[in-house]
Amino acid sequence: MAPSDLRRPFKGPPISDQEKRRAQSLLRQAQNRQDAQRHARFLVSTVLTLPSQSYVPESQPEPEPEPEPELELELTESVSSSGSNSLENLDVVGASKLKAAEARKWFAKQLMLPEWMIDVPNNLAQDWFVFARPSGKRCFVVSCNGTTISRLRNGSILNRFPSALPSGARKKESGSSQSYSILDCIFHELDQTYYVIDMVCWRGYSLSDCTAEFRFFWLNSKLAESGACEPPSYYHKYRFSLVPVYGCDSNGLQAAYSAPVPYVKDGLLFYNKHAHYQAGITPLALVWKDENCSQYVMDTDSKGQVPNQQQVVLELQEDGKLTTSDDPPIVFGCLDGSFIQQSGLHSGCLVRFSIGEGGLILMDGKLEKADLHYLGKANRGRGSADSFSKVGCSAYDNAAILHFQVMFQYSIRHSPLKIDVLLESVSSPVDQESTACDVEMDG
Repeated sequence: MAPSDLRRPFKGPPISDQEKRRAQSLLRQAQNRQDAQRHARFLVSTVLTLPSQSYVPESQPEPEPEPEPELELELTESVSSSGSNSLENLDVVGASKLKAAEARKWFAKQLMLPEWMIDVPNNLAQDWFVFARPSGKRCFVVSCNGTTISRLRNGSILNRFPSALPSGARKKESGSSQSYSILDCIFHELDQTYYVIDMVCWRGYSLSDCTAEFRFFWLNSKLAESGACEPPSYYHKYRFSLVPVYGCDSNGLQAAYSAPVPYVKDGLLFYNKHAHYQAGITPLALVWKDENCSQYVMDTDSKGQVPNQQQVVLELQEDGKLTTSDDPPIVFGCLDGSFIQQSGLHSGCLVRFSIGEGGLILMDGKLEKADLHYLGKANRGRGSADSFSKVGCSAYDNAAILHFQVMFQYSIRHSPLKIDVLLESVSSPVDQESTACDVEMDG
């Protein structure tokens, strides 16, 4: 497909099946309500007890080790004999039996990760929230048994500290010792602040099966009450802050895009109001960037330079296929056994390729062919392959979403989805009749 074929009006034919999968995802969450409470309890246990090398910035001395807190949450059920050995098919009980390395891989899939926006969703003004994403390190923050721990997507400990979150510091306080909370945050190093973008659990009550609309309301009301938004103190080492969340009408979208915020922006995040907190990549959360709201629109190399050719990281499967991190994964190509052996590759390897002049050939929104050129193994610190939505559009942190990640990167280079198109899509007569309310989350 020629690059010009990707240019389309905002109401034109889609270049992907993203809208179809959004509808399927909403249907699936209505039909399959997970055991949210048990999942939250095991996630807390994993964050507090998972063996890991702590993340230590080069500019700071290594902290003295502290004993890991003991979590008195029982998860002793045996794994079903009929269950799959695949990490993707494990429930929290099965995952609780994993070794450290496999547990970290499972943990990396528990964050709700956005696809890259490559088509404007239907009913964007009525059914979606939007906010400016802070630049920084995405992490889970868990408070339990008098301590607070933040872990990065790869399972590494970012910080262990006292906080004003429920059961987040060792001090006399009312409430059960079994109380725990889980926040989805971005740690912004410039002001040493955890910006909270979602709430998974609060005081032992799981919110993962609640809609984004309710989770944002609960987050806005409960976080400030806890005192976590107060300046740092002896029992509260880091400040937590809320981000301004808007209904995605023309005023809200413009505010998220251009209004000043106390942090460095890294694109816009769009959340479907009806979406539950889904572990892994979901089309009900979308990320979008341009050069005005992000320093990192296009993928860069280790030196911070944009390569001449777009690059993509794919996961090598046992049968030699190269896939994205999507669910289900997108196949980009296949390596023969002799090349795999000569290159020292193995199943599960993350492999980096450049996309040649042949580019990506799409048919009805699906990948038919990709001109891939082998570059080598990906950085060992990388947690997963790219997503298809990113590759087609541009870049993302730690290779999170390849199908759309690839598509976003490709579109950025050839036919980017611009802010004017987004504003036009939410300014139609139908959208102007919407009475959607903003959820002002100021912290």
